Amino acid sequence: GADAGLLGSGGLFGSGGAGGAGGVGGTGGTGGAGADGATVAADGGTGGVGGVGGAAGAGGGGGAGGFLGSAGHAGGNGTGGVGGTGGTGGQGGVGQLGTSDQVTPTNGLLGGQGGTGGQGGAGGAGVGGVGGGAGGHGGMGGQGGTGGDGGSNTGTTGGNGADGGEGGMGGKAGHGGAGTDGGAAGAMGTGGTGGTGGHGGAGGTGIDGTSDSKSPEGGHLGGKGGGGGKGGVGGIGDGLGHHGGAGGQGGDGGQGGTGGNGGNNTGTDGGDGAKGGQGGTGGDAGAAGAATDGGAAGSYGTGGTGGTGGTGGTGGTGTSTTDSTAPMDAGQGGKGGDGGQGGTGGAGDGLGHHGGAAGNGGDGGAGGTGGNGGNNIGNGGQGGPANGGGTNSSTADGAKGGQGGTGGGAGAGGTITDGGAAGSYGTGGAGGQGGKGGNGGNGLPTADSSAPADAGPGGKGGAGGKGGTGGAGDGLGHHGGAAGQGGNGGDGGTGGDGGNNIGTDGGNGAKGGQGGTGGDAGAAGAITDGGAAGSYGTGGAGGQGGKGGNGGTGANGNNDPAPTEGHKGGQGGAGGTGGTGGAGDGLGHHGGAAGDGGNGGNGGTGGNGGSNTGTTAADGTGGQGAKGGQGGTGGDAGAAGAITDGGAAGANGTGGDGGQGGNGGDGGNGADGTFTSGSTPTNGGSGGSGGAGGGGGTGGAGIGGAGGGAGGKGGIGGTGGDGGMGAVNTDTGSASSNGGQGGDGGTGGDGGAPGAGNTTGGEGGQGGHGGNGGFGAANATGVTDATLGLGGGGGGGGAGGHGGNGGGGGASGGAGGQGGDGGTGGPAASVTTGALASGGFGGGGGGGGAASGETGGRGGGGGSG
Repeated sequence: GADAGLLGSGGLFGSGGAGGAGGVGGTGGTGGAGADGATVAADGGTGGVGGVGGAAGAGGGGGAGGFLGSAGHAGGNGTGGVGGTGGTGGQGGVGQLGTSDQVTPTNGLLGGQGGTGGQGGAGGAGVGGVGGGAGGHGGMGGQGGTGGDGGSNTGTTGGNGADGGEGGMGGKAGHGGAGTDGGAAGAMGTGGTGGTGGHGGAGGTGIDGTSDSKSPEGGHLGGKGGGGGKGGVGGIGDGLGHHGGAGGQGGDGGQGGTGGNGGNNTGTDGGDGAKGGQGGTGGDAGAAGAATDGGAAGSYGTGGTGGTGGTGGTGGTGTSTTDSTAPMDAGQGGKGGDGGQGGTGGAGDGLGHHGGAAGNGGDGGAGGTGGNGGNNIGNGGQGGPANGGGTNSSTADGAKGGQGGTGGGAGAGGTITDGGAAGSYGTGGAGGQGGKGGNGGNGLPTADSSAPADAGPGGKGGAGGKGGTGGAGDGLGHHGGAAGQGGNGGDGGTGGDGGNNIGTDGGNGAKGGQGGTGGDAGAAGAITDGGAAGSYGTGGAGGQGGKGGNGGTGANGNNDPAPTEGHKGGQGGAGGTGGTGGAGDGLGHHGGAAGDGGNGGNGGTGGNGGSNTGTTAADGTGGQGAKGGQGGTGGDAGAAGAITDGGAAGANGTGGDGGQGGNGGDGGNGADGTFTSGSTPTNGGSGGSGGAGGGGGTGGAGIGGAGGGAGGKGGIGGTGGDGGMGAVNTDTGSASSNGGQGGDGGTGGDGGAPGAGNTTGGEGGQGGHGGNGGFGAANATGVTDATLGLGGGGGGGGAGGHGGNGGGGGASGGAGGQGGDGGTGGPAASVTTGALASGGFGGGGGGGGAASGETGGRGGGGGSG
């Protein structure tokens, strides 16, 4: 590049000359400095224009003002050269200092504006308490200059720091000048727009309050951040406990400043911590300033919205009360911003004052933790209120946990000290949309004191969240707290345990929480000596779609002076198994009934009868076993509960019918009949019908001479179930029972339709085979003439198809049973042209039963063609 332009000559009592322009690729010359003036100083010369591709020269400095004279203006910057590598604009000239300690000191002057790409000049400093000069604006793409500092306070008021320079398009704003004692911080310049999206500068820091003077002030507000910039920090409140200054607000996308701390308590009251700055759009809120003794924590600024979805700040911590003559309850924690956690309540200290309440969570944020109750350091009568009163012989309550924000968990309750009551729990926030809701908060145990309270309930779970556990009842056997209810799809919480019996009665276990839709019920709390078990929550209904949850298990009956029967299990949701009935315990009480299965689910198992722990004749009967749960459509029935000595078995539930569509499920099996010595035996239950394509269930076996149950009917295309076995008569002289009848075979499927061209239609499916006759049993006296069962008839053939074979007769010990008749042949297919098709062949007769020592039964007749 060419040589630099020549330096302009310095003006004598006049302006400096302009710098020469740079040659192609060269730097412009520096403007000459303005001369100092006896009265008015001269301006500095303008920097030379940069050559093509070269940087511009710097502007010359203004001359200093004479006695009582004003300073000269800084020379403007030359413009950066065009093209080439795009030269950087020169730095703006620096403003002259104000005159010092004169009768009329002047403010610092404005810094020069930066050329294209250049930084604005710094404003001159104020001297003698006057304001600093504003920073020069940045050129296009350049950073604004820094505002001049305010002058020191040599009189009464400090000078204010000047505003930072405006950022050029795409450049950062300059910093605000610092204020001196008593001055306010200069506001931030705004970040430049466009270009690379300039980042706004940080807000100026607020000045601290004056210290220990006759008129102390609170800290000043921090400057507001420019676009993308963080707000300034609030000044500290000092001297006699004055308040801290508020944090500056963040610019769009920037974080709010931190609130100033409250002043130390050098008089009577501590200063409050200032509020955190408001977050800019998309930016976090600033932290609240800490409070000092006696002051309240500053509340939190709200998290900025939009952008990347800034997280709200955590609420400020409440201050603990002081252990003084007149201690106060602790302050409440600040509320969390959107997505932020609530602040912790302050601890109650000194004579047992209460803990502060926790701040509530913002939307999506958890509630804060309640403050702890104060320790009991009193020794007299009932404690007075927060503003004083008598000495305190009881302890303070723990504060309530903060309310959970939407989708956030509740905060924990504060712990209590001796004699205080636990703070109640905040309620769990409602579940946010999507995702899993938070768990409900846990109830706190009661204290072991002269007047313990029952434990608080757990919070309700959000959507998909589990309910909270109830608190344990403690001290003199108080009751446990109820469990929180599960949100939809979530489990209910567990009931709190009853308190230990340290007086006369144990506390009752609390009821388990209600299951949300599709969720299990929570367990009931355990009981202590003498208490009654909490009843079970009911299992939640199955959710829609997918597999429903299992029904909750019924609670066992308890074994105490007033035993109860077991509870019924909850009903299964769609596809879910019914819950198991509770066992009957204590003096032979009955088991609880099983819950029914949801559609497609199995019934639950009946609860077992209680053991016979009685001693008198009235107590000699064991508890009844409960009935098995009803099978849902396509599901098996549940098993009956076992009986104990002297009790009768519960009847079996009936097998559920097969589901429709596709291949039906097999019918549920009928339960075996029951037999207990000295009681009337029951027949076996019938097997359930098969669904389409499903086999019928097997009939239950007869016991003690009762008949077997009939086999279930096969679904279309499915096999009939076998009949249940007849029971051998173990009583003397009585006839044995008959076996149950086999289930009917399902209908054979249709043959396929003929294709084009009068081709032959598909052959019909085989008719279902008749079931085999049941085996005749030898009777108790050894005679061999027991009647054998007949074989079932074969099913009819489909159109063009063969009939099914008859079933074989029974055998062993008696004459063989007669074979069933063959099925009828199907009719010929109807055709409109050509030769008629032949009708189907008659089915073959069933074979006679093979006899052991007797003549076999005759074969079944052939079916009709």
